[in-house]
Amino acid sequence: MRIETLAVHAGHTIDPGTGAVTPPIHLSTTFEREADGSYPRGYLYIRNRNPNRDALEQCLAALEGGQGAAAFSSGSAATMSVFQALSPGDHLLASVDVYYGTARLLQEMFVPWGIEVTFVDMTDPGQVEQALRPNTRLFWVETPSNPLLKITDIARIAQIAHQAGARCVCDNTWASPILQRPLDLGADLVVHATTKYLGGHGDVLGGAVICKEEDDFFQRIRQIQISGGAVPSPFDCWLVLRGIRTLPYRMRAHAENALKVAKFLHQHAQVEAVHYPGLPEHPGHAIATRQMRLYGGMASFQVRGGRERAMEVAAKVRLFIRATSLGGPESLIEHRASIEGPGTRTPENLLRLSIGLEHPDDLIEDLAQALG
Repeated sequence: MRIETLAVHAGHTIDPGTGAVTPPIHLSTTFEREADGSYPRGYLYIRNRNPNRDALEQCLAALEGGQGAAAFSSGSAATMSVFQALSPGDHLLASVDVYYGTARLLQEMFVPWGIEVTFVDMTDPGQVEQALRPNTRLFWVETPSNPLLKITDIARIAQIAHQAGARCVCDNTWASPILQRPLDLGADLVVHATTKYLGGHGDVLGGAVICKEEDDFFQRIRQIQISGGAVPSPFDCWLVLRGIRTLPYRMRAHAENALKVAKFLHQHAQVEAVHYPGLPEHPGHAIATRQMRLYGGMASFQVRGGRERAMEVAAKVRLFIRATSLGGPESLIEHRASIEGPGTRTPENLLRLSIGLEHPDDLIEDLAQALG
């Protein structure tokens, strides 16, 4: 079944009681048991299972081509569950340009807990191999990366991980399963902030972990989900599932718009550099072409003149909204270095763009007047 059809139908069933085509929202926190204490309907308590969460997890697993999924209350909670499934003394390799929130989780929470972490350039397999240790258990890949849109060869890194007896996890938030399916390329787990493209409307917070196989490691993640209780509400699950139904067509529009905007910026005299894997000049273009269907809706660019000039451009936009996050119908712009704060690796003259679903010519005109 093709992914457009899966996006519409996976996780959706006709309500047996009413015949409703759109699924109902099950808000009950507890479920009736039989006199003998059993739960023949399969539901015990909302932290354990909920019909809306079940439907979302079934859909996510189908979209990524996995055996199972665990939905969480945020992308950070999903990320934490993977790290929590490790043991003190385990070693983890992460992309040197990983999302700053993930880097902070590792450095501030899990290193003190006993996880050993090495940040390495995942675009260079040689550096990855050199960073291996006997206790390396997990590779954390993010491609395209945030905010420099570096491209990692998922298949090659997964191969190195498996040869070392480790698992390969890929944060697929920016590409979505419409543009890239890491499990097909050898990854063992995929992580999403469902807040972004999967929800797609900027009105829901969530995360998910999808597994290639429901092995012992994933069962630990599932137990963390249930025991820790960082689960999404039924309504949040319903919103994400609703958003997914239009995901294939939204992603195409995001990617087509972003490519046009990137080409415009690449030719502008006031732009020092453009980071978008759809440009042939991008160092990861060939790998992105091989492992992605399209190049995504995110781009970043560096303004000539440094931090102050970049801030001026961000202040002059009229259509782009100055806000954090991504993946919604509206286009956003932000100065990432100031968002990330002290210790940021992001260039001070860089502006990150989440390209929305407006007409691309309107977006280009807005950036043209802001750049001057």
